[in-house]
Amino acid sequence: MNFSSFNTRSLITTSLVMCLLFFFSVSSVQAHQLSTSYLNLEHNKDNDQYTGNWQIQISDLEQIVSFDLDEDKQVSWYEIKSKASTINELVGNSIQLEQGTTQCPLVNIGDYKVDNHYNEAYLVIPVTFTCTSDTEVRITYSALFDIDDNHKAIINLNNASRVLSKSNPSQILNLEKPDYLTTFTQYTYQGVLHIWMGIDHVLFLITLLLTSVLIRNKDSWQANPSKREIFKKTAWIITAFTLAHSITLTATALNLISFSSRWVELGIAFSVLLTAFNNVWPLILRLGWITFAFGLLHGMGFASVLSELGLSEDFQLLSILAFNLGVELGQLAILVVALPLLIWARNFNWYKKWVMPLGSLAIASVAVQWCIERF
Repeated sequence: MNFSSFNTRSLITTSLVMCLLFFFSVSSVQAHQLSTSYLNLEHNKDNDQYTGNWQIQISDLEQIVSFDLDEDKQVSWYEIKSKASTINELVGNSIQLEQGTTQCPLVNIGDYKVDNHYNEAYLVIPVTFTCTSDTEVRITYSALFDIDDNHKAIINLNNASRVLSKSNPSQILNLEKPDYLTTFTQYTYQGVLHIWMGIDHVLFLITLLLTSVLIRNKDSWQANPSKREIFKKTAWIITAFTLAHSITLTATALNLISFSSRWVELGIAFSVLLTAFNNVWPLILRLGWITFAFGLLHGMGFASVLSELGLSEDFQLLSILAFNLGVELGQLAILVVALPLLIWARNFNWYKKWVMPLGSLAIASVAVQWCIERF
């Protein structure tokens, strides 16, 4: 026995499995929705005011404001209201609007409400800013960036959406109506960004790809020797997923169909769970049709993200198509990175014996947690 070769393979196997388990454990904490807040504003030309609301996840807000006064590990409405002055101060420090060198003062903070995004409780804080004119405005956002590098803020001003992050905390928004190119670029970017933010969609794709480089022979997984067959199989799976989620994304965004977001999110979690189990205990080997069926659910999930961004009033269909294109580009980027690695790994015995089944079970464990959270 070549112990050097054995030890090298064992090290590679262990490293890959540990990386997978680490990634999936992190994913289980993040679930579907990363740390995201929403600032929705409308410009009133009559008085140059910007009115709307800031929506922030209560669990995120709790990292800054200590709500649990009675230490029962539950946040009550009374505890939130008792911290109103602290929250209002946070709003003023975290969101700034400027025109040129002049800051638009925050003139009013309304009564709080509670809403839900992806089954997470959000505090809705009505806000009003007053500016001196109707020229372009710079929005600067800083909440949570010092404690969460991955936090994002989705800014929606007059149905023009932007994403602010720690690396890009400030943007200038023009109040004029966006043109075709601006709308197309903006929504394509959002589509790319949001498939990467949607960990459950990413894990669903990875789960499908894990066995795309293998074939089932005599009740066991074997490396598929034909790269041509691998590409053909992968192309069929990706095409089925793309076609399906494009149909429901468009239909849902246009309000042709409507389903409860809670049950859609639960269905997406089940799709990840069942696909992962099918890798370990295969019942369905031709994944095209089942991928298409699950893709219909994922399309509704993408549509819920698009609804948070808001559709362009002037270019509604273009914004849907551009967002969908962005999703496909983000999906293609995942494929370009993952598939070559899996094609290389398929020839090693440790891949089909350890990495694929353990990776699938790790994904399944994450999906189980999502199912429990979303039920």
